[in-house]
Amino acid sequence: MFTTISGAEVSRFSFGTMQFGGGADDVASRGMYAACREVGINFFDTAYGYTDGASEKLLGGMVAAERDDVFVATKCAYTGASPADIHAQVAESRRRLGVDVLDLLYLHRWDASVPLEVSLEALAHYASSGEVRYFGVSNFASWQVMKARSLATGFGFDITALQPMYNLVKRQVEVELLPMASSEGFAVCPYSPLGGGLLTGKYVSGGTGRLAEDERYAARYAPDWMGEAAGGLVTLADEIGVSPATLAVAWVAHNTAIWGPIISARSVEQLEPSLAALEFRMDADLYARVSELSPAPPPATDRLEEA
Repeated sequence: MFTTISGAEVSRFSFGTMQFGGGADDVASRGMYAACREVGINFFDTAYGYTDGASEKLLGGMVAAERDDVFVATKCAYTGASPADIHAQVAESRRRLGVDVLDLLYLHRWDASVPLEVSLEALAHYASSGEVRYFGVSNFASWQVMKARSLATGFGFDITALQPMYNLVKRQVEVELLPMASSEGFAVCPYSPLGGGLLTGKYVSGGTGRLAEDERYAARYAPDWMGEAAGGLVTLADEIGVSPATLAVAWVAHNTAIWGPIISARSVEQLEPSLAALEFRMDADLYARVSELSPAPPPATDRLEEA
């Protein structure tokens, strides 16, 4: 679905640079970028709002020497989707990244205070000028995605990429968004396949990390059953001799509605189990065993007897 500027195929797995300039310093960030490139990942995801711009700046420096062979996605309008917000943030993102053309630009989340057609008309400028090659939306509900596509088509461009949250303990997208994406041909690039670190198993053994440091993540993964699912994943991973992180990422990637998960970390050491998922082969039986560790959401009709 995607190609680089040079025409190369874009890797299905991508690397999210949310930690660049934050949890990962310059040395760690460059190490993770190099590790991704070594295994063939050429798709890197960032956002205007990540680490006060440090993420985009660091990533821009890394891609400069091979710009045409690397696919860069960024996001705008997390805190406002007015034309003024969009134009100011896109200009700053391009400056930080040091690029004339953005490969993929997402609206970071739905903004109910701005009519969607107003936001999309602003994006249409970049489609017609060629300054953005592909467009997507992040954290949108299914109906919002389809409304965005309908409006975008009227402005002469298309919405082709979706970036929702998806992991073993956050499965809401299975109800409507993933079936819709398969039906309508969207590329789904989900974030948080490790559930903010929960599914690495480190909290099961008393470790610390983002869930202890960030109130949003602590609230997102607070239910006891999620911790129990993480414990079950650790047990299953030990049984077959792999990292629970590898299993968690491979489980997301196994879903045929997924283009490819966005992996991330704070160091090369943390990243290695996720990179191992690129080559891990999960069969149907193992996929079912992992899936059984967490409750599947009810169907959109809520007719459980037909599920």
